[in-house]
Amino acid sequence: MTALLRSASLTSFAEVAAECGLDAHALVVEAGLPARCLKEPDLKIPAPKVAHLLEIAATRAGEPAFALRMVELRRLSNLGPLGLLVREEPTLRSALEAVVRHLHLHNEALAVTLEQSGNLVVIRQHLLGEGGQPMRQAAELALGVMHRVIAVFMGAGWRPRVVCLTHRAPPALAVHRRIFGDAVEFGHAFNGIVCNAADLDVPNPGADPVMARYAEQLLAPGADAGAQRQQQQQKLSARVRQLVVVLLPRGLCRVEVVAQHLGIDRRTVARHLAADDTSFSALMNEMRCDLLGRYLKEGARSLTEVSALLGFSAPSAFSRWHRQQFGRAVRASASVR
Repeated sequence: MTALLRSASLTSFAEVAAECGLDAHALVVEAGLPARCLKEPDLKIPAPKVAHLLEIAATRAGEPAFALRMVELRRLSNLGPLGLLVREEPTLRSALEAVVRHLHLHNEALAVTLEQSGNLVVIRQHLLGEGGQPMRQAAELALGVMHRVIAVFMGAGWRPRVVCLTHRAPPALAVHRRIFGDAVEFGHAFNGIVCNAADLDVPNPGADPVMARYAEQLLAPGADAGAQRQQQQQKLSARVRQLVVVLLPRGLCRVEVVAQHLGIDRRTVARHLAADDTSFSALMNEMRCDLLGRYLKEGARSLTEVSALLGFSAPSAFSRWHRQQFGRAVRASASVR
């Protein structure tokens, strides 16, 4: 099942493309997206094609910071009802929890988790892709938008402790530093933002609980029973995929752990996945293959590191899995990239 996102994710794409001398509409069509996605923010479009579009644009423009330049023109309202809810939450922590809870309605290919350790909080972002496609621009766009959400609460001068990106640094960092400050670092094991835990509990003086409840209702519209069941089915399958990506690097990717995160039992997970003609093990293999393709294409990590990031307890287990999946040794796959 291809993950979908709101075409609002392409807000300001046309403006940045024009600044770079590109024809935005021609690029959209080339990427296999409907031309109207640049004008209709609530249109649901395939996330992999959006990621491909951003990579094409960055390459043609010779601008590694293409997606971040889009972020500079963004507003919280681009998130639709989710942006309204975030704006009315009483603290940054509750706003981020609302993002975690409802993000799948805006972008099924992106998962966000909050992890607190002592005085620090890590806001991790996990992107789902297809076939090992490049995700650099999509990752920077998602992280830039998250940074702007936090800045709504903390003020434009707020700076995180560290902004972590998994890919290599571009030749020039002017745009990255303009948005993130000097704390941006590359080559990390995850994409995310590290900030002070105290930042998350700063009160939002403009919070309106009445408007927040209204926004919650907008995010859960009524539907007939059949359509509602179908929507719930699609949402759960997308959430399982997101959780697989989140849990793999921690070595915790088991169906019972995923079920616990979803608040249901493992049999319910299996039933929903069977309705989508898949299973938990098949889905986990699919995610591993996709992530492996990305890591090998990036070429920045050793096979031992890749093994751990894919959730294998030892490189030998990784090697056996790879030979079963592809019929050759993992080093042979790495050498052809």
